[in-house]
Amino acid sequence: MKSQIVIGLGFGDEGKGLTTNYLCHQSNKPLVIRFSGGHQAGHTVVLEDGTRHVFSSFGAGTLNGVPGYWSRFCTIYPLGLFNELASLLEKGIEPILYVDALTLVTTPYDVFYNRNTEKINQHGSCGLGFGATVTRDKRSPYKLYAQDLFYPTVLKQKLNAIKKYYQDKTNSDYSDKALSEMMDIYMKMLNDILPYITIVHEKEFFTRTIIEKGFSNLIFEGSQGILLDMDYGFFPNVTYANTTSKNALELINEYQLGETEIYYITRAYQTRHGNGFISNASLNLDYSPNPNETNKYNPWQGHQRSTPLDMDMLSYALNCDANYSFGLKKNLVVTCLDQINGHCVVTKNNAPQTYMNTRDWAEQLPIDFDQILESHSEISENIQVLGKTMTY
Repeated sequence: MKSQIVIGLGFGDEGKGLTTNYLCHQSNKPLVIRFSGGHQAGHTVVLEDGTRHVFSSFGAGTLNGVPGYWSRFCTIYPLGLFNELASLLEKGIEPILYVDALTLVTTPYDVFYNRNTEKINQHGSCGLGFGATVTRDKRSPYKLYAQDLFYPTVLKQKLNAIKKYYQDKTNSDYSDKALSEMMDIYMKMLNDILPYITIVHEKEFFTRTIIEKGFSNLIFEGSQGILLDMDYGFFPNVTYANTTSKNALELINEYQLGETEIYYITRAYQTRHGNGFISNASLNLDYSPNPNETNKYNPWQGHQRSTPLDMDMLSYALNCDANYSFGLKKNLVVTCLDQINGHCVVTKNNAPQTYMNTRDWAEQLPIDFDQILESHSEISENIQVLGKTMTY
């Protein structure tokens, strides 16, 4: 058995879905494991036949029949799961999803609260209630777990309590018509999604189930990027999750899940969707953006912003992850190279530099990468392996 961790080095949108699907193709009997974030992620996978899907509630190997596992570090949103399930079934895909019993569940009340506060705070939230769900779980006694969805009486009582929690928190009666309609839909579609969820308990799953199922390659699919990490990002414009390898390595080390390596992902330029700091904003980026870009405008995050790649930000992100990943084999994946017009321009110490190829600038990063991989298209099967770097 071996474990591979997929980590974004930026503010998200680096190509984690692309890389996860690539590793699934390279694997024998893989399992995709989500270890951070939840339904607010948007990981795009495009197959050679043109089939395209944006994964939020299922693992990014699902189009190729690879099962997914949602850990206790994640959230699920039944309404989002229902919509994504319908899309997959239309494509002829019946997904396999294992969900830890203690995975947090988002409710329409969390979404409603998130969107109302975002209108005021403008932190760059995607408006799907992820942060509100995590905050409710960590800072209040009002819990809702994946296992509760299978007990109607329990679910009803907990939803009523969560509604009252937000009523008291906001001094509002939460009688909004749109919210009531969303709650009606939320409850009606539960019966449709529950047959596609297999509730598991962490210890049993990692010590027995993965062996019985014959999973030999565990691919840990990260969410967002290290520059949005709740501990290392630029507060308050962060996600309420550990987006480094921290959570994945906690599971790997606890259950001795085999030899481990990390795949760090960056685009050939920087991008950020939502408010907050992004470096090189004053510099021109000569590129041709993908017309099928997943994260375009939405009312909560606005337009996606893009700037030239920043070596200092990449180095910072790598050093943040080094707090957990010392001694592991590490790889670098550079995506969206087909969108760069001419040679790649990156900055170091705020000074722009032009490079003929990826290896030239990658070798200046503070890590010896076992492999550098390049992507010049949306299709993961086209990823090219360049080989090793020698830096320090």
